[in-house]
Amino acid sequence: MTRLIVAAGGGGDAVAAAMLHAALYGDQEQAVILTYAWDRLLIDPLPGPRRPADFTGLERLTPAVWRVPAQAQPIAPAGSTLPRLAAELPHTFALLDPHLGAEGLTHQLEDLVSHLEPESIDLLDVGGDILARGDEPTLRSPLADALALAACCQVNAPIRLLVAGPGLDGELLPADLGDMLGSVVHTFTASDAEAISSVLEWHPSEATGVLAATARGARGTCEIRDAGLPVPLTDDSPTVHEVDLDDAVSRNQLARAIMATEHLDEAEAYSREICGYSEIDYERNKALWLKDQQPATLDPSAIWPQLDQFEAEARTRGVTHTTFRRITEALNLSGKQRDDLRRLLINGRPEQYDAPLWRISDAT
Repeated sequence: MTRLIVAAGGGGDAVAAAMLHAALYGDQEQAVILTYAWDRLLIDPLPGPRRPADFTGLERLTPAVWRVPAQAQPIAPAGSTLPRLAAELPHTFALLDPHLGAEGLTHQLEDLVSHLEPESIDLLDVGGDILARGDEPTLRSPLADALALAACCQVNAPIRLLVAGPGLDGELLPADLGDMLGSVVHTFTASDAEAISSVLEWHPSEATGVLAATARGARGTCEIRDAGLPVPLTDDSPTVHEVDLDDAVSRNQLARAIMATEHLDEAEAYSREICGYSEIDYERNKALWLKDQQPATLDPSAIWPQLDQFEAEARTRGVTHTTFRRITEALNLSGKQRDDLRRLLINGRPEQYDAPLWRISDAT
């Protein structure tokens, strides 16, 4: 028996897929997790998603789909979290390659479904931006989700759309999703989060990290990303909702527009037209900006006063938690210094580590 889970946005959605599988289906079987190799610039300095030619050591799973085993390596300067995920999680990670547009993704998914004959197929999105219309002012990364949605709705197989952690990616407010969310399939618990706890010690995903933290009981307001987006942590945060796939497509203008695309640049053009931007353009611009930046030196003696100032300002905004990515950028450090900063803070003030988040200290 095989379960297929499509990680709608790649990155952290692939990690959340492992937690979902453990929660819904137990650990007696493995899942095939179909996901993009599309990581943040601190992992992969090249904008956009990677294709099979960007790796060595991939294994052919079907004529159209490649498996990413633990021994695979991205070809420098590209980077990817997928080989390490394959090494640490008991699942098969298959590469979703969007360079041939939604048509290419549909073909890959059909080929995999035909080969696996899975017991179930779930399309998973953490946060819910897969349900965006496209004109929301807080929307930041619609393209990856829209491509996955456009492909899944064209496959001749029953696919269940699941949204975990409504609003936790900071792109749509929970209130924006309320009329779309269906029944609660599951509410993640601390026990469920254990399935990915070791991965979240190093994986940079903020939304899935926040999801795991809320499963462990974190409540309040968490600031994420370089912009410091406030994300409410409530009792609804660790829930998983089923959403009607047809309703999602009817709502998502970008997904409808790109269904017949045969190239990624076509899909990008539609994103610019409908949403006003492409997230890959943002990555291109940020990659150029990062090249010219001189990050501050990670001086342990200077970090604590800077952190105290950041926390004091965060408290005035009602913030109770934040991510290590947010702290790293707020202190003008580079993404490559994130892990060193994380170790420094946890070793120095372990009582503030609310895994995998950082809890803002009380005013005292």
